[in-house]
Amino acid sequence: MPESPKIALTGASGFIGTHLKRRFPDHVIIAREDSTERIIKRLDGVDVVINLAGAPIIHRWTDSYKRLLFSSRIETTKKLVSAINQSDVSLFISTSATGIYPDGVECDESCTNLSDDFLGTLAKEWEGQAQRCNKKTAILRFGVVLGKEGGALKKMLLPFRLGLGGPIGNGQMLISWIDIEDLLRIYELVIEKGLEGIINAVSPKPVTNKEFTKALSRVLRRPALFPVPVFVLHLLYGQAATVLTASKIVFPKRLEEEGFTFRYAEIEASLRHILSKQH
Repeated sequence: MPESPKIALTGASGFIGTHLKRRFPDHVIIAREDSTERIIKRLDGVDVVINLAGAPIIHRWTDSYKRLLFSSRIETTKKLVSAINQSDVSLFISTSATGIYPDGVECDESCTNLSDDFLGTLAKEWEGQAQRCNKKTAILRFGVVLGKEGGALKKMLLPFRLGLGGPIGNGQMLISWIDIEDLLRIYELVIEKGLEGIINAVSPKPVTNKEFTKALSRVLRRPALFPVPVFVLHLLYGQAATVLTASKIVFPKRLEEEGFTFRYAEIEASLRHILSKQH
């Protein structure tokens, strides 16, 4: 792998994709509507493909939106893999999520007890398409990615700053999460070492929703006195509320075996880093 590999990105306009474009300035962008033939041309001279394509999960799941969630991941990845298999790309890094694991069960990458709910099925089919790639393939299972410019944290900041934040329900559900800076460093490690297989992209220290809420309250110096009833989330998001009420206890065993050192393993340190005036 060259010292400065050329990267191709799908989902480049999203929160994580925007950060990756900054981290890897030598990149090309693959659009969802690109044909297989056009993707093959775009992959000329590319060393690594990073697949982030997929419609946002936090959205009311109508039947049509569920179809979009599948097509934007499964069909896009299928087309992308077909092109990669006809290219000189060295490494394919695809995306999945900790939603593939069952609720309330401690899991690392060796966990074979996977969830059969909607998100679990979506993740398994997404990974299945990625694993059809005949190049080196890594699949990062994301926890909740924390960063100021997007993702779950961005949506929380306004109510918390107004003093209207609070835990969800009883606040006991576990959150497996990752700081955006550590996530970018995970990509660098995977590329540098040419890692393959499943990799949990999560901090080694999951926290309860209540612990997360208290840490964010301390960092913002705002009270967090208004619990969000679970039924309100179901009114807002329907079945998709399960994303916010799930309890995922996931550990990054592969990364620890590779010697990866988390800069932001603790939730409060991560939030202070993200929300400091310097960032």
